[in-house]
Amino acid sequence: MSQQQISLPAKLINGGIAGIVGVTCVFPIDLAKTRLQNQRQGQQIYKNMMDCLIKTVRSEGYFGMYRGAAVNLTLVTPEKAIKLAANDFFRHHLSKDGKGLTVVKEMLAGCGAGMCQVIITTPMEMLKIQLQDAGRLVAQQRMPGILASSKLAPTNAVLSRSYNVLPSSSARTVSATQIAKQLLHTEGIQGLYKGLGATLMRDVPFSVVYFPLFANLNRLGKRSEDDVAPFYWCFLSGCVAGSTAAVAVNPCDVVKTRLQSLSKGANEETYSGVMDCVSKIMKKEGPSAFLKGAGCRALVIAPLFGIAQVMYFVGVGEFILGQSPFNLLSP
Repeated sequence: MSQQQISLPAKLINGGIAGIVGVTCVFPIDLAKTRLQNQRQGQQIYKNMMDCLIKTVRSEGYFGMYRGAAVNLTLVTPEKAIKLAANDFFRHHLSKDGKGLTVVKEMLAGCGAGMCQVIITTPMEMLKIQLQDAGRLVAQQRMPGILASSKLAPTNAVLSRSYNVLPSSSARTVSATQIAKQLLHTEGIQGLYKGLGATLMRDVPFSVVYFPLFANLNRLGKRSEDDVAPFYWCFLSGCVAGSTAAVAVNPCDVVKTRLQSLSKGANEETYSGVMDCVSKIMKKEGPSAFLKGAGCRALVIAPLFGIAQVMYFVGVGEFILGQSPFNLLSP
């Protein structure tokens, strides 16, 4: 990469396609992760990921597992494109005279990529979480002994109507656009960036762990220093690095999810910031609460970044722009 100019348009295309394919494949698991992370002690509706998915299909239908997918598919293209292209960009400018990057420089490149992506990640996650968690709130209301929360913040007028518990058990949903408009009207642009600090706290360490780990794992698949690793090795390296980084920063993801969940169920506390959230979770739920949804998150991130790295290897963006042919069969 350091010996030739990188093509940012091609990298953006690669990242975008990878994001769309990956999200389509793993979104139901991501929905389960959000609902599991938002559960409180004494109000558990779902026992585990499979229980969550089964109950979601039964109560909301098959497409209930894809609630919130539209906003994710819309914004994941620029998000993944920025993340992957930014890492390549920083690696390119941190390298000198064709020499390999040190681990410290690889971590700096990852840090820069993580900081760039939150421009898109924060509002995307903010809107997605509201739609993903709505079914959990309705299911909680139906549980014996748990009353619906009668007190919602004024900004949640639209969110409180996202599900109507009708006698027929049907649900009427609002769109991410309606939620975004309501937040912009009541809180301005900062409404969409609620949880920005927690998102940075998650995504920067994730990138610092992921990108250097992937680069070094992928290097093990090369026959020589000038060779390229096979595409299947790129996929496996992306999966291993992605799942490792995902589990490592899962506590930050739990905090981010709680802060960005605007609608609360019965007896669910609110948080004034990152430290308040950490303190309340530790006090009321214990350290194990920070690992909620860790397995789901690993299952989401692993194929997502494995697919992304294969897209980079194959060079879809470069092929579309006429810069190079597919290299799937390259040694």
